[in-house]
Amino acid sequence: MSPLAATRHGSGQAQRLDPRRWIVLAILSGSLLLIAMDTTILNVAFPSLVSDLGPGSVEQLWIIDVYALVLSGLLVTAGALGDRTGRKRMLLLGFGIFALASLLAVFSTEAWHVIVARALLGVGGAAIMPSTLSILRDVFTDARERAFAYAVWAAVLGGGMALGPVVGGLLVQDFGWHSAFLLNLPVAALAIALGAQFLPESRSPRAGRWDWWGVGQSIVGMLALAGGIKQLGKSGFSAPLPWLLLALAAVSLTVFVRRQLRLDNPLLQVRLFANRSFTIAAAAIFLGMVGMGAVLFLVTQWFQYGQGYTPFEAGVRLLPAPLGLIVTSMVTPSLMQRFPIRHILGTGLVVMAAGLALPWVVQRSAEIGYPAIAAALAVLGLGVGLATTVASVTLMAATPAHDVGGAAAIEETCYELGAALGVAILGSLATALYRANLPALSVDGPALGAVRDSVGEAAHVAQGIGGDAGRTLLDAVSAAYTTAITPAFLVGAVLALGAAAMTWAWIPKDLRPTENAH
Repeated sequence: MSPLAATRHGSGQAQRLDPRRWIVLAILSGSLLLIAMDTTILNVAFPSLVSDLGPGSVEQLWIIDVYALVLSGLLVTAGALGDRTGRKRMLLLGFGIFALASLLAVFSTEAWHVIVARALLGVGGAAIMPSTLSILRDVFTDARERAFAYAVWAAVLGGGMALGPVVGGLLVQDFGWHSAFLLNLPVAALAIALGAQFLPESRSPRAGRWDWWGVGQSIVGMLALAGGIKQLGKSGFSAPLPWLLLALAAVSLTVFVRRQLRLDNPLLQVRLFANRSFTIAAAAIFLGMVGMGAVLFLVTQWFQYGQGYTPFEAGVRLLPAPLGLIVTSMVTPSLMQRFPIRHILGTGLVVMAAGLALPWVVQRSAEIGYPAIAAALAVLGLGVGLATTVASVTLMAATPAHDVGGAAAIEETCYELGAALGVAILGSLATALYRANLPALSVDGPALGAVRDSVGEAAHVAQGIGGDAGRTLLDAVSAAYTTAITPAFLVGAVLALGAAAMTWAWIPKDLRPTENAH
């Protein structure tokens, strides 16, 4: 704990608060915003990049996926390394790597340059993300202020992922795909300069040697898990590759968990999951991001291909979700002072389910348009903000101080893999329903295969045909896609309701995070 750390509530001693704590929160929030936006900003820059560099289909997949794969694979290792060597040091190192990778991307002239740059961005992001929560835990020693700091953290992470397409669309529209990476350079430089001056150093000294076997098992398992989930969304349930990757992940992570349980000083304290409050909080974050990730992905496609919006226009129309998330993230700390955790978390999950189910309900009696989608996005954002904020506070409050780096890695893994799983599972369901809802079409051969493959490919085929025939084809596939996405959202709503039921059943009635935050 830092020298300026405060004593616990009820100790009878005066509490000392770090005067830098709000500056620290601002620095860490800016850091996290950059990482969160980088997760989604390339989605709108991608068409411009493909047109410029001409990557093959395999290279395109790697450009999109390698960032999240590396980030997910290294979070546990980076969190443990930060605990041992210093969290400030790890965060500044991460920003150095992030800036270097962004510079490499800006000057890329080949597709493999971008792939390497995106992989290095994932390394930098993995070093930065666990450090942000760990430093917040160390600096904010007052329980109420700490809850507010975690709420800001959750709002920035969720809002940043949704704001990525807006900022990316605005930049790419005027300055090309390089600008999506160029934005990182001044932010990283500012974070390094301010972080070196204001961030306190903290660590959790651990006896024993560094667990290299555990590092290898963790990285292989998490890479295979993230890769399997993403391949499931791209290849479908009948392809063997995603199942092979998921099997490798199951074996590697099982061996990793068994090894960690035997060690006196494990890389990751997996016994944290023995605490039901910790486990339910992690599950709530995971399921919240399943719904949010799927909706942002599917609705963005609906905006661009079904409604004909530009990437920037589509990004702007997604704003009800992050705005709702930010609003409830800010009011949740005060709610946690008045109501039991189980009621706030359960209510957030129910509100999230309502937002996911709303388009399906509307579609029963009327044609879906933007007003219904905007209302659904707003309600979803409100629910996700409420649920993930209280879950973040609960998860970190249930964690002993010496395991905070591992808990932060678990939390961020829930964010990353939840969003990826939402795209993979609910996206695959929407694709299957889209194909089932397609009417008889006036195209055949390779064109028909492309139309059936995805709504994006269908839009390109319709654009190539042009005229009334192209417009008729686009109207048909847009109607099929609109009909397909609402049942996928409904499945997400059922998952959220299941999590709400577990919350009310298993989280203690009198649990308040301010009582455990120490």
